[in-house]
Amino acid sequence: MLRWPPVADHGLIGDLRTAALVTSEGVLDWFCTPRFDSPSMFAGLLDHDRGGHFAITAQTSGATTRQLYLADTAILVTRLMTADGVGEVIDFMPLGEAEAPADRHRIVRVMRVTRGTVGFRLACRPRFDYGRAGHKLVLEQGVAYFRGPDQTACLQVEGPMTLESDGQDVRADVVLRQDERAAAVLTVCDGPPGPLPPLTEGGIQREFRSTYDYWHRWLHRSRYRGRWQQSVNRSAITLKLMTYAPTGAPVAAVTAGLPEQLGGERNWDYRYTWVRDAALSVKALLDLGFEAEADAFRRWLGARIPAGPTVTGEPLQVMYRVDGDPHLDEEVLGHLEGYGGSAPVRIGNGAAGQLQLDIYGEVVFALTRAPDIAQLAGYNGWQRLRALLDWLAHTWDRPDEGIWETRGGRKDFTLSRVMSWVAFDRGIRLAAQVARPADVAGWTAARDAIFEQVMDRGYSTRRGAFVQHYGAEVLDAALLLLPSVGFLSPKDHRWLSTLDAMERELVSDSLVHRYNPAASPDGLRGSEGTFSLCSFLYVEALARAGRLGVARYAFDKMLTYANHVGLFAEEIGPTGEQLGNFPQAFTHLALINAALALDEELDRTER
Repeated sequence: MLRWPPVADHGLIGDLRTAALVTSEGVLDWFCTPRFDSPSMFAGLLDHDRGGHFAITAQTSGATTRQLYLADTAILVTRLMTADGVGEVIDFMPLGEAEAPADRHRIVRVMRVTRGTVGFRLACRPRFDYGRAGHKLVLEQGVAYFRGPDQTACLQVEGPMTLESDGQDVRADVVLRQDERAAAVLTVCDGPPGPLPPLTEGGIQREFRSTYDYWHRWLHRSRYRGRWQQSVNRSAITLKLMTYAPTGAPVAAVTAGLPEQLGGERNWDYRYTWVRDAALSVKALLDLGFEAEADAFRRWLGARIPAGPTVTGEPLQVMYRVDGDPHLDEEVLGHLEGYGGSAPVRIGNGAAGQLQLDIYGEVVFALTRAPDIAQLAGYNGWQRLRALLDWLAHTWDRPDEGIWETRGGRKDFTLSRVMSWVAFDRGIRLAAQVARPADVAGWTAARDAIFEQVMDRGYSTRRGAFVQHYGAEVLDAALLLLPSVGFLSPKDHRWLSTLDAMERELVSDSLVHRYNPAASPDGLRGSEGTFSLCSFLYVEALARAGRLGVARYAFDKMLTYANHVGLFAEEIGPTGEQLGNFPQAFTHLALINAALALDEELDRTER
């Protein structure tokens, strides 16, 4: 078992309330329960010794492993090829018709042999509350009960295997021949588990079939029939896996504390719902045909907009927990080593208290994407949105921390102004569309003032490019959003010269850096890799600018950086390794938008 498996060496399974990561060796080394943003039960990814894991691996060393998804599902298959035979571990979290279990979470791990004979080794070592809380093991009638402070995890096995205690953990060995199978099912409950139904092969088969059918039915709703079907489908499933079903809120990533630079301090917790990321996902969901998911999130988003400013003076904050809770106090887990020794490991996120004015544009952008928005939100919803824009009309012209959550002080970020322009532009259109009362004259004055300010102060004639913030000469890949939100034509001469400047300074073999920290200090030590979100935004911008040959080549090269099952982390390192939290929702939605833009422009050219 690798002490530090590569971040990319993982597949993702989930039940639309939480998720788990499984390495290509068969080690489940990340799992938080009962929600994405809950404390971990397995966090071996952050500390091999203290984090905990649930491993089903080959008994013999030197096995060759391969991992794949069953096509168009979230069912993960890890293949183990040994000298004596070929085995498989099939991992999934049951969904059924209800999409997510109400009171418990189940991880099903099926072992089977397809050729010869294979020995499997099971080790289950839970570590509750990020490894801070102990547990007591009770082995009773072949079931292992791990009793933690607030939760109980129950491990049942089916087939010719017997659990044995290993301190307060368990282990088991089993040798299977061709066509034989065994299974291990971990059920996690808050509090006492109550009676567990007996584990049978028929019951496991029914759960498998129900989960398999769910994913096929869900993906069948997609309208995408373009050139990159496999990559787009996998990204759509990944975004769905990262959405909290009870509220419709997506998390930015399922992990916390994975480094942007190995050994560095840029180790953040991304298990929350960023207003920006999630709002921009609405476009991708609608373009693919997933209206129900887009509407569920817009309801969640609309509920975050109060009737007036909050006690902090800002109507919205940058991120929330998946249930809308605004409290995300940042904390350091000093007892965890960190991935590859990258410390500190942080949970919570202090950036929740930052001022990032761009989020208001993204909120209005998301809420106005559907023609039935008046029915979706009702008159009360319109009143809240109107009050938000009335407030913004008097508060948009302020320095803020910007989209990248830097900790180097507030500046007049160009993108923040552009997204404020978007808020007023879409609000004006919506007021006319649904014939609702609004201060259209005031909103129009604010919109036009922002536009003139950005063109005057956000564009450097010396650089021939839009810059990160006023008074600077620094480029910023976040500005790749300018044409996609309609601020400029994608073929405007100022925009094309900005693209050229970015290519010279921020692009390396089609991979795009967010900005140059040396030229624009962000208050943090160390460096980072190229940002995969920006690389896909670059593809979309190139396609819309008519540079189709370069755009398609850049897109196809980006796809080679996906991991073995089509997943992307936040960043790509200098030698092609994936860095940062994993998988990254923003990256996958940008992939979808880039594919849609490329298909549209290529089809137009071919016609």
